[in-house]
Amino acid sequence: MRAGGWMVRTGIVVTLGAGAMAGAALIPAPEPARSAAPVTAAPASVPKPVVAPAPAPVAAAAFPPAAPALEAMTVKRILDIPGPISFGTYYWNTDGVPAGGPLVITVDLEAQTMSVFRDGYEIGATAILYGMDEKPTPLGVHTIKQKKVHHISNLYGAPMPYMMRLTWDGVAIHGSEVEEGRATHGCIGVPTEFAKLVFAQAKLGDKVIITRGKRLGLGGVVTPE
Repeated sequence: MRAGGWMVRTGIVVTLGAGAMAGAALIPAPEPARSAAPVTAAPASVPKPVVAPAPAPVAAAAFPPAAPALEAMTVKRILDIPGPISFGTYYWNTDGVPAGGPLVITVDLEAQTMSVFRDGYEIGATAILYGMDEKPTPLGVHTIKQKKVHHISNLYGAPMPYMMRLTWDGVAIHGSEVEEGRATHGCIGVPTEFAKLVFAQAKLGDKVIITRGKRLGLGGVVTPE
């Protein structure tokens, strides 16, 4: 939802079970400042917005091993973000979050936002670009199939820094100039510095759940397919 260049943060996904993207029911969105399992937050307990700088040259990164199979994951924390997320801005806070937990990325095309969960704790959120019209971003449960720091689109010749591939026909998460009024050819574009943070956390096989207007509140559960 748009309001003068700001993206309204409405929450994330529905409770997911085996192949449950189409038939799952909405659950009420929680009060954003509450948490089923409070953790120590950043100073003042509110993550500070970070405006992504202009993309800079990136160095090669060592890839982490492939992700283990995802077991049931309960949402334990949602970042307390004061108001809508503006284009080009992101939030990141790993304070008090276990280092080795499974990673799940959720995308709500209606709210035009992405969230990153580690071990059930939301550690990052941002506004996104996505594909519309004849090249829509595909809904459903995807896995990260390939990672590449420096990638050039085979179809369009455009740079896709910190590319995390979701499909073999060209859909990926990658760094981009996220501005109001822009769209992609089906990919999910995020601020490049945010893409770098996610890239460092993500493993091959990690789940990426793309919905339109679905939400996941505190205590909601994501289960394997």
